[in-house]
Amino acid sequence: MATTDIKVGGDAQDNPLVEGLERLPVHPTTLVIFGATGDLARRKLLPAIYNLAHEGALPERFNLIGSSRSEMSHEEFAQHAAEAIRQFSRREPSEQVLDVLLSNMRYVSGSFDDDSVYTQLDGLLKEFDDAAGQPLNRVFYLSTAPEFFPVIIEELGKSGLNSHEGSEVRAVIEKPFGTTLQEAKDLNKRVLSVFAEKQLFRIDHYLGKETVQNVMAFRFANGLFEPVWNRNYIDRVEITAAEDLTIGTRAGYYDQAGALRDLVQNHMLQLLCNVAMEPPVHFEADEIRDEKVKVLRSVIKPTPETVDDIAVRAQYGPGTIGGETVRGYLQEDGVPADSNTETYAAIRLEIDNWRWAGVPFYLRTGKSLARKVTEIAITLKPVPHLAFQQEGSVGVRPNQLILTMQPNEGVSLSLGAKIPGTRMRIRPVNMEFLYGTSFMSQSPEAYERLILDAMRGDATLFTRNDEVEAQWEICDPIVQKWEATPGPLPQYEAGTQGPAEADRLLEDGARWRAI
Repeated sequence: MATTDIKVGGDAQDNPLVEGLERLPVHPTTLVIFGATGDLARRKLLPAIYNLAHEGALPERFNLIGSSRSEMSHEEFAQHAAEAIRQFSRREPSEQVLDVLLSNMRYVSGSFDDDSVYTQLDGLLKEFDDAAGQPLNRVFYLSTAPEFFPVIIEELGKSGLNSHEGSEVRAVIEKPFGTTLQEAKDLNKRVLSVFAEKQLFRIDHYLGKETVQNVMAFRFANGLFEPVWNRNYIDRVEITAAEDLTIGTRAGYYDQAGALRDLVQNHMLQLLCNVAMEPPVHFEADEIRDEKVKVLRSVIKPTPETVDDIAVRAQYGPGTIGGETVRGYLQEDGVPADSNTETYAAIRLEIDNWRWAGVPFYLRTGKSLARKVTEIAITLKPVPHLAFQQEGSVGVRPNQLILTMQPNEGVSLSLGAKIPGTRMRIRPVNMEFLYGTSFMSQSPEAYERLILDAMRGDATLFTRNDEVEAQWEICDPIVQKWEATPGPLPQYEAGTQGPAEADRLLEDGARWRAI
């Protein structure tokens, strides 16, 4: 087997860690994006596809078909894609790479419930197969409003596009996957009547972030952490997804969703699973997802009687963010004056299993908070002997492991250290690892990894049907109780730490980490 020599103290080009995205083999593929002129495709999907091409990670034969209601020709769609890539790509596009990518783009316009759209798609897919002299794999990416998911899936089944002899056919479905438990079950039933589970890739872009994947690497590849990763040593786990932005122009979507549905039900429960899951026997898709489902099923489910004790919601009011005065949520354009939609949600969960019994997991998310940060803070239990309280000494504080997903991806560990001098004075210090400095390369965007995995058929970073339903079983009782409870909601000043009411969720004198 070939080996790679790593020279100590060598130049950056000698370090295999700077090579970026691995060039794993991908079968020749035609990717179809429904909603190809929408905001997600423009800002994320098209730039991600370009960057995969730039890295040489796309298959040698790769074609892209866009579909949406907007009328445009193949050439106009290629121009639209080029403008999106130039504006939002994480690197300056190479015109040579861009030209090759654009030459294999096509476009189909029409309503998603129009049979003729799928007839045209079928024709274009066959053209690409004929040009390649072989059947190409097909990936259908649903980047549309959620109400179109079952429509598109059923039309693909009706037109026979859910299978293709000699190749693999897959469907990628964006979030949200339902807005209640019953909706998620109904959607799963309709989708699984057309596609087999192994063909489905329910996407949660947080799972494509390098630091999210690194949670498992830190746990299972380091003897330093795994022995203490349990109720005997960990006092609490705090998962935060804070934003310093208002809802902007998203009132139409956000007022129907709210913070709990928007982030807690999907992203944040996935982060909890990464922290709490048992090590899988093999790092394969179904084995990893089996362990996540076990965690979700072990979470003590909220009931109508317990919701008020374990969950808090609030809305941002007027305030100041980054030196600018902003309006409160109820004053935003498109938001009803009597809206009970939460822009902040915090919940306390417990996992009733051997490893985590008695350890509280705190999840909080909100808009218009002090800063943008997504992190997991694991606080260890304090040492029993506190003999270091002297003047000028902060004293012994519990160790904390902080895994930061954004904005600065990395990991830090707080330790107690002696302050230089003649006296024994202690204060916390941090050991830090940052992706940008350690790997000397820009992390790929989450969508780059996920699109590539979907084309390869690797479902490790995608959610399975039972996983989605298990997440909804946790959040649905809270959603139902909140919708049945009249407002007004507690308010917090924009640009601050959030509502004071969230403090009542904390146990044993704990305090939230500052945002």
